[in-house]
Amino acid sequence: MPTVIVHILNEDPVMGEVDQMPEPSDNLLLVKNPRRRDGKDLTNIDANVNMVLWPISRLTFIEVLPGMEEEEIITFVRE
Repeated sequence: MPTVIVHILNEDPVMGEVDQMPEPSDNLLLVKNPRRRDGKDLTNIDANVNMVLWPISRLTFIEVLPGMEEEEIITFVRE
């Protein structure tokens, strides 16, 4: 499940997870576990909410953060 940073028009960026990236025909983006970039709760959403739908028309862009498997670097060492 990719972690993304969603940049919303005239609001602070929101970090969360998405099941899949939006297709060009999608109108909404489902973000799970929405939070601020520093991990704190969002002030404009109730603390018990764990999924939010945002209209694609309100988004400027989406950053996709690298996952653990992408960050792992395998090197070969001769002994």
